[in-house]
Amino acid sequence: MKAILLVAAALAALTAGSPCATDHDELVLRLNKELLRSTEESDSLPNPSVHITLRLSTHHNLAKESQHLNQLKTKLHEDIQNSLSGGQMVVGRLALYILALKSSCHDLNSLTLSEGETRDALLTHLKRQMEKEKDHIALSHRPLTNYYQYSLGILALCVNGVRVSSHVSNKLIHAVQHGQIKHGDSLCIDSYAMAGMALQCLKEAGTPVRDEEQLNKALDTIKQKLQHSQQANGHIGNEFSTGLAVQALLAMGSQVKECSTSMEALRSDARKGSYHNAMAISQTLPALQQRSYLHLKSHECRNEDDTLVLDAAPVVEVLPSLTKVPVRVEVLKADGSSSEYRLDIPSGSSLLEVLTQLRDHQMGFTFEMEDSLWGPFLSRVNGEQARQTDRRYWHLSSDGNGLREGIKDYKIVTAQKITIKNTGY
Repeated sequence: MKAILLVAAALAALTAGSPCATDHDELVLRLNKELLRSTEESDSLPNPSVHITLRLSTHHNLAKESQHLNQLKTKLHEDIQNSLSGGQMVVGRLALYILALKSSCHDLNSLTLSEGETRDALLTHLKRQMEKEKDHIALSHRPLTNYYQYSLGILALCVNGVRVSSHVSNKLIHAVQHGQIKHGDSLCIDSYAMAGMALQCLKEAGTPVRDEEQLNKALDTIKQKLQHSQQANGHIGNEFSTGLAVQALLAMGSQVKECSTSMEALRSDARKGSYHNAMAISQTLPALQQRSYLHLKSHECRNEDDTLVLDAAPVVEVLPSLTKVPVRVEVLKADGSSSEYRLDIPSGSSLLEVLTQLRDHQMGFTFEMEDSLWGPFLSRVNGEQARQTDRRYWHLSSDGNGLREGIKDYKIVTAQKITIKNTGY
């Protein structure tokens, strides 16, 4: 009997020591390189979320990270300044910019923004923006932007040791407890995840809140919602929300082990190449490395690995597909009126390419785009605008199923009907 127990113990020890995915480190390194390579793209604004993830990673290319930091301090800084000058809210971008600077141990007081005749430090502007958000929630029961950006604002202030007003934090706690964080009728996994990290930061910092018991209840609520949203395949929400959800669960003290179904789902999606969007990689890579935005609180820029080297980019010649697939595009305006268009496109075309071809060859179809950290999105279709300030957006679906990717990333390989609907939330 004793011998059997010894053998069982030995087998258990071997099992415990064996990796659950032999390619885990390889996948992490590949995503790290893809993210670093994305910083060389010049056709869009530098992404602060990408920078944060590069800095949180265990592998670095310090020269390229320094170049990206300089791009943030010029191009993104200018973009935020232009938005401020135009009277626009900049909570999300400003918060991520501040977190990116923090990740590089940059002196935040050395950079300023102006609003009207006043020029102040970045954190001062963020506090002012959060006050505007808080006042709007008091009047309209929702932020001027959304709860994802509101949570990012709290997180950025907290991580930098700035005391967050109890009035500001209570609005987020209340929203969590009363189910106000949603997109239409859908649960916003990303927003709950960011809210969890923001509130956990306040708890760990000992920041005074109106009711500490309610803070703990809100954190428990977020944990439950994220855990209950986990599917049999390991996704929490879908493949593009799982990374941030895992970050939040880790930050809130939940055990998400390397061999868990959620971690395996992230690895499986990485193997399949699902994460080809830099923003998606930036939210996934920290989770795979068992890290979260909260690690920025104690992040030090000392004794860092500097061995990450990019191989020469492979030259890939993309030949147009000889296979054509029929596509119908339906546009539903806010008043319910509809228009439908038909065309044949090469299999593998992006939705953006389809819409561009439609605009160039069919009278009456027009569209305009705006840029975001996730890529371009539709702002105006057939002369009608769907604006965040009006709580509206262009919802995209294929054969009735909502798209999980943007117009630049979504590829069409089979015949389908694309619906573009002006939707309120």
